[in-house]
Amino acid sequence: MAKKICNILSALLLAALTAVALAILIPMLLGYREMAVLSGSMEPAIPVGSIVCVKPTEASQLQVGDVCTYLLPDGSTYVTHRVLSVDGEARTLVTQGDANDAPDGEIAFSQVFGRVAFHLPLLGYITTGIRTPTGIFTACGLAILIILLNFIPAIVAAGEKEKAGGPRSGDA
Repeated sequence: MAKKICNILSALLLAALTAVALAILIPMLLGYREMAVLSGSMEPAIPVGSIVCVKPTEASQLQVGDVCTYLLPDGSTYVTHRVLSVDGEARTLVTQGDANDAPDGEIAFSQVFGRVAFHLPLLGYITTGIRTPTGIFTACGLAILIILLNFIPAIVAAGEKEKAGGPRSGDA
């Protein structure tokens, strides 16, 4: 019975981890860049904790209503907001988060990374969390748990055999 329970738990954990890994890996292999959503500026369309999958796109290809990701002038922060207007002559666009009261201002075409193709809810929490000490500890703990689930049935069986009066190691 213990073996069956451990096998089921191990299979469920492996299936869940595989599903998350594939959800993150497949878009990357298809040329999308995944970015975690850290603020609620695009709610309810894109909730906090989601991953947005962004396809690199020329800013001139964006249209009003598209959701795009662009780099702030500081060079280290990406923002994902909806396009309000595109000025091809000035090579700028204006965006605004769906939950924000005011537009972001003009964004140069050179700052635009691409168009958001789709988002995956909740996976952003995993991708940002795994980079923390707690996340690393949790990932290692899950790996150890999967390994232990494979050994627990043998340990339980050995204990039951010993209680039944079977030979113990070290007996001659």
